[in-house]
Formats: sequence, structure tokens, C-alpha cells
Amino acid sequence: MATATSPAPPAAPQLHGVQPLRAGEGNSFLWRRLHSLSGIIPIGAFLVEHIVSNFETINGPLAYAQQVKFLNSLPLVRVLEWTFIFIPLAFHALYGVFIAFRGRTNVNVYPWAGNWMYVSQRITGLIAFAYIIQHVLRQRFMGVSLPENPGAAFAKVQHELANPWMLAIYVIAMIATTWHFAYGIWLFAAKWGITPGDRARKRFGYVCGAFGAVLCIMGLVSIYAVVYKYPNAPENVMPSQPAGVVLPAPETPPPGSTNPDPSSLQK
Repeated sequence: MATATSPAPPAAPQLHGVQPLRAGEGNSFLWRRLHSLSGIIPIGAFLVEHIVSNFETINGPLAYAQQVKFLNSLPLVRVLEWTFIFIPLAFHALYGVFIAFRGRTNVNVYPWAGNWMYVSQRITGLIAFAYIIQHVLRQRFMGVSLPENPGAAFAKVQHELANPWMLAIYVIAMIATTWHFAYGIWLFAAKWGITPGDRARKRFGYVCGAFGAVLCIMGLVSIYAVVYKYPNAPENVMPSQPAGVVLPAPETPPPGSTNPDPSSLQK
């Protein structure tokens, strides 16, 4: 007597895009965690420091030059720059691009807030990536070398922002970068179990939004100061002095008096 054969189980549907991550499955989980962590420390910390330092432009070209000089006088500053800025930034940016192009958006089918946030995080990340590449090349490695000439920092940025297209790029990039960072903090807290539950995540979302807004406003104010508050800044507010000689600040003689002998100022 023939026995009926059981039907074959249905084939598993083919998955597209990035598969869900689970602890212990391959290396993707580790790389995703490192990517998430690098966005906060050290890249996020550097972004905050960079915006705070640039906010010195509100106090004028000399104040900004002194801030640039201070940062470049830190011990082992070049080692710190490559170890905690350039290398982590390259990893976070390149792996982020890899994630963005592997993912699949479905806001046209499921227009939920979470899906829109997913898309915005990818778009702002790509904008920040393109902007940072040109910004680092133009401000750090092209033209006047600011580590050796901090007094030229304000004028160098001002010349770049004199181009309306470049000004628009800076404004868009500032908004995109601070949004990307603020939402990245929220994602970090959710992924690492810092904000368990929908209520905690919702409350923390307001905190992240406010923090990102403050950073964005500070960045836009810095741009305003460079372009509009201090127009036609000097090319170098800290001109180099002869080695071993510290020239005193020029004195303004009182009205009616004759100018002092220049040689007497160096005695």
C-alpha cells in the first residue's frame, strides 16, 4: 500500500537588503556596534568641540585665531588628530555609506515615522560625508596652512564663504550634520539599552532634538559672524615676528605730541 508523501516545506523567502542583526551572528554585529560607538566617541565629541571652537568667530578674528592656535599647540596634536579624528571618521563614514547602499527604503509602502527617520539618517549621513571630505581638504590641506598660521584662519574661511554656492553648502551641511548626530545619539541609546521602553525613548528624543538644535544654531551663528558680522577681516591677525624678538604693541601717542623714536620701543 502506497503511503502519501508529505508535501515539501515552502521555500524560505529570499531576503533583500540588510538582514536583522543578532548577537553572536558573524562579524556584522561587532562592526555595527563599533560604527554606532564611533559616531559618539570620538567623532561626536569632536563635532561638539569643533562647533564650540568655531563659535569663537562671534568674538572676532583674533579670538578665533587664538582658539586655533591653542588647539594646534596641544601635546602630540598630530597623533591625536589622526588617532581620534581622521581614522575613526574614515571608518564611520565608509561603513555608513556601505550600510546606506545595502539598505532598502520602504517609506512609499510604510510611511511611518521610524521609516522616515531611517531615510533621513542615511541622506544626512551622505551629505555630511561629502561635505567633510571637501572641508578637510580645503581648510586643512590646501592653501594657507592654519597650524603654522592660525592668524589666517578667519580670513581663509571668509574667502571661501564669499562664494554664495559655498555658503549655501555650509548652511545645508551644518543642518544635516547636526541632525545626523542628534538622531545618532538617540539610536545609540536605543541600541545599547540605555533607553529601554517606548516612553524613555520618546523623552530622550526630545533631549536629543533640543541638543541638536542648539548645536545647529551655534554653527549657523558662527557662519553669520564670518560672513556678515566681521566683513573684510585681515589676512592674518597674528603676523609672524622675528625669531627671539617680541615686538610690543604699538602705542597711540596723545594728541599734539610727536611720534616716539621707533628704536626706543625695543629697549
